[in-house]
Amino acid sequence: MNYTDEELISGCKRRSVKHEEVFYKKYYGYVMGISLSYSKDRDLALEITNDAFLKFFGTIKKVENFQTIKAWLRRITVNTAIDYYRRNKKFQNQSDFEIDIPNQYEVNAISNLGYEDIIRLINQLQEDQKLVFNLYEIEGFSHKEIADRLGITEGSSRVYLTRAKVKLRQLVQTHLNEYEGR
Repeated sequence: MNYTDEELISGCKRRSVKHEEVFYKKYYGYVMGISLSYSKDRDLALEITNDAFLKFFGTIKKVENFQTIKAWLRRITVNTAIDYYRRNKKFQNQSDFEIDIPNQYEVNAISNLGYEDIIRLINQLQEDQKLVFNLYEIEGFSHKEIADRLGITEGSSRVYLTRAKVKLRQLVQTHLNEYEGR
C-alpha cells in the first residue's frame, strides 16, 4: 500500500511498526546517500543511516509539518555523522596558517567530470578533510559552526577545508591527465 508522508508520520507517531518499516524503506536511499557522503566505508554509512532513523523515530512526536520531513531527516543524518566522528575520530588542531594554492591547479574541470567521478574524488580525501569539506561546501555550515560541532578551532576548520580543496585540485588534474591520455 502506498502511504502519503502525512499518513506515514501519523502512523510512526503511534509507533506502528508497519508505518515505520514503510517510512524506512521509502527514505532509506535518501538517508544512505547522505551518510555515504560522510563516510568512505559502506558499513559505516549503514551504521550512520540506522542511527539516524532511530533518532528520527525517537523524536517523531515533535514533527508538526510533514512537508519538512526530508530537511529534518537530512539534519538528523548530518548530525549523526558529526556525532560519529566526534566520538571516534580525534581531530588534531591545525595551526592557523595559509596554504599557497598553485595556479597550475586552477582548472575548470567540472564540465569534464561526471557525478560519480566527483564523488570518487571527494572520497579520496582524508576523513577529517572530507567531513569539513562536506559541512562547509555542501551543507553550508560556517567555520564557527563546524568548529563548535567538531570541537576544533575555526582555524583548524579553515585549514582542513583549504587542504581538501588543494587535494581535490590535484586529484582533478590527475583525473584529467589520465582522461586525456586515453
